[in-house]
Amino acid sequence: MSAIPASLPLRNDLIGEEPYGAPQLDVPVCLNVNENPYPPEPAVCDAIAARVRAIAPTLNRYPDREHVALRQAFAGYLERESGARLEVGQLWGANGSNEIMLQLFQAFGGPGRTAIGADPTYSMYPEYARDTFTGWQLAHRNADFTLDVDRLIARIEETGPSMVLLTNPNNPTGTPLPQADIERVLAACEQVQVAGANPGVRPVVVIDEAYIEFRDPGTPSAVTLIGEHPNLAVSRTMSKAFAFAGARVGYLAADQGIIDCVRIVRMPYHLSAVTQAAALAAFEHTDEQLARVAHLRDTRDATAAWLKTQTYKGTPLRVADSQSNFLLFGGCFDHRDAIFDAMLERGVLIRVVGPEGWLRVCMGTDAEMARFREALVESLRIVEQQ
Repeated sequence: MSAIPASLPLRNDLIGEEPYGAPQLDVPVCLNVNENPYPPEPAVCDAIAARVRAIAPTLNRYPDREHVALRQAFAGYLERESGARLEVGQLWGANGSNEIMLQLFQAFGGPGRTAIGADPTYSMYPEYARDTFTGWQLAHRNADFTLDVDRLIARIEETGPSMVLLTNPNNPTGTPLPQADIERVLAACEQVQVAGANPGVRPVVVIDEAYIEFRDPGTPSAVTLIGEHPNLAVSRTMSKAFAFAGARVGYLAADQGIIDCVRIVRMPYHLSAVTQAAALAAFEHTDEQLARVAHLRDTRDATAAWLKTQTYKGTPLRVADSQSNFLLFGGCFDHRDAIFDAMLERGVLIRVVGPEGWLRVCMGTDAEMARFREALVESLRIVEQQ
């Protein structure tokens, strides 16, 4: 990245900042950004091409800015996937769940407002806060990365935040968030006054379910609580389990009041006609798009078991409990950057993220995971000898 000229009037709080993003490198095995490694089936590609071809003659016109057909598809999918029956007015789409989160910060954050998360957590949250001039605070998780609900509630009561952000499963640890914990946080927020707001204004609780489809079967989703909690917002994405990262489609499920707040800050015609057409085609082939989820779940569990048999300088590797498509592992790496570099030299890209001493790997194809295991064994041996 080239240096930014000192003569440009960059905001003072952005001076010295770097753009967010995991490395995008041309290596044989990329296991660093939690994608679904399996491409769409030919039938899905054909359906996408047909849908886009059908709307191509209308591209001289703006798209449906309310994307009603796509919101209906979100509703149908959530009823099937989680048993939640939601109306179109309770759903909203955007260019990835990143835009959903930014819209939430734009609507509910801002100067004088505070958002609270539970670390370790998704590293983009403080950047959304920074970009919207929102205060950002953290309540530390337990040593096993589960949510310390008592500590979080105490911080909420002390701060009076406008938003509380929790990920389920958590990123970067993969830790599941029990429904009972979510309900305790919701109950607490329903009694808390947002600092600086009018009387009776309560915090919005945002549950980020980017990886929820990888949870163990039978585990409920927070979308089933929306009817009981008007200040609950649940963010979803098609990027991960749905094998649609390149299309950039995220969506929000919430009470219509929250959706209407987000509509105030959305950019005009923010979701292109091409994006809407591609997403509708993908939903027409939901079974094919999700066909590999169970296998990736099995791969995660098998990889976790294997990692626990490995050692680093005589210490067994730790693996955080995960219901996602990635694993945080190590807990004992005193030179994790060196391990990352050694893996990269062997053509395997993983992620340096989360607490010191840990690394993260997302699940790839069977062949990619075999190469990961080989490269990790070699890399640990090399770093141990340095």
